[in-house]
Amino acid sequence: MKKYLIFIIPLLVFTSCRKFLDVQPESDVDKEQLFQTEAGFQEALNGVYARCTKADLYAGNLTFSNLDIMAQNYSFSNTDFQKIASFQYSQSILKDKNSQIWSSVYNAIGNCNQILQVIDKQKAIFSGNNYAIIKGEALALRAYLHFDLLRMFAPSYKYSPDSKGIPYVTNVSIKSTPFSSVGDVINYAIIDLRNARTLLSNTDPIISAAYVVGYPNKKYPDNFTGIKQTETTSNTLFLQNRRHRLNYYAVCGELARVYLYKNDYQNALSNANDVITANKFPWTQKEDAFNNDVTQKDRIFYNELVFGWYAPYANDNDALVSLFSRANTADYQPTPAQLDNIYEKSTVGAEDWRYRQWFYTATDVTPNRSYLIKYLVNSSPQVNLHPLMAPAFRLTEAYYIAAEASYDSNPMKAIEYLNTVRTHRGIIDLLPATLGKTAFINALVKEARKEFYGESQIFYMYKRLNLDIVAANGQVYPASNSIYVFPVPDDEKAYNN
Repeated sequence: MKKYLIFIIPLLVFTSCRKFLDVQPESDVDKEQLFQTEAGFQEALNGVYARCTKADLYAGNLTFSNLDIMAQNYSFSNTDFQKIASFQYSQSILKDKNSQIWSSVYNAIGNCNQILQVIDKQKAIFSGNNYAIIKGEALALRAYLHFDLLRMFAPSYKYSPDSKGIPYVTNVSIKSTPFSSVGDVINYAIIDLRNARTLLSNTDPIISAAYVVGYPNKKYPDNFTGIKQTETTSNTLFLQNRRHRLNYYAVCGELARVYLYKNDYQNALSNANDVITANKFPWTQKEDAFNNDVTQKDRIFYNELVFGWYAPYANDNDALVSLFSRANTADYQPTPAQLDNIYEKSTVGAEDWRYRQWFYTATDVTPNRSYLIKYLVNSSPQVNLHPLMAPAFRLTEAYYIAAEASYDSNPMKAIEYLNTVRTHRGIIDLLPATLGKTAFINALVKEARKEFYGESQIFYMYKRLNLDIVAANGQVYPASNSIYVFPVPDDEKAYNN
């Protein structure tokens, strides 16, 4: 792998303000000073999250951009977007963005490795459980980032485990890291995630019964006697909002993802069930999803996020409004007919909460236009029920993984997992317990596409299952590496021969 310039981006207050320390190139002197204190390690780790929540990664490219376009969730007249939707990888609009993603991911990985290279030597400086939490998160981040890059730039494991994958970088070095096979990258990611899970298993505050997931700005009635959220009540700011970080359950979820990619159904099911049976993430209530008070409206089913990228600045300069919801000029728009088809309006989907709450269709223009409004935020001084997040792992994905991983051994249980999600999205009609495997997979994919709309996860599912991709106009892109494998950037190929 080409050695990209690494920056340590310390963040003073990760979840409550935007004040950053000066960003300077990493050097031995800077690193030595940074890693002399526990606070320095915290700042370095927060810097990795800050790096990941820039527009070139999860507050843009890897959540709100090309992957969702390629999944055929929108219709375009713009020729550049049409090139993306038709997988024209040789065009600069794709080459430039893919190169940006590649280099930015490895930059973030490099910052993880800076932490991991020295943390064991400095173990004595840590208080409480912070050594295990910081090391666990750094390992999990390294695996998470590599896995997403693998899912883009390498063939699917199911059909080509021995093919060339990507470099799995674990050292800070001037030497390039050679490419590993797809199977080896998967195994390296599993090792990092399992180690992270062990480190976080007895140390992460989210595991405690006292850690209660909820909305930070919920208005409760005067006679409320239930348990309010405790995610922001820790005296230590570093330990607040664990769902904004790769917490213990997020690591379980990512392990379930990776094991499913490897077709290891037993371990995928086990880790998915660790998320499900924790009962830590409450299902969204209709009163919150449909609340007429916009300051109390849950637009993304926030409580169900096992992990999300805290991205309050993703909408700076109305960036997300420009993409999804600006009247008449939004970049990404499904046609009403396309939306009705995705959410099965004519059969089971008319009352689907996602269909009813995530979209607005304007009928005062011809042709009618539909807009995604799940990422709308209220303008100051109005507050929001929850912060703006780029969803990363949902409770529902744990159910989807458990359903797919259990079908061969227990089809009735698999269908029960899927029906549970449908029920909590307002779909009354249940799938029959006698559903065959092909029909079950079709139903699972349809359901996941509804849930992941605007989140860039469904493309990975299509690829893993080797499904043809069908555009809104009916054009079929047959499943093959020509659409599913992003070309490695030219400068990386030239450097790493």
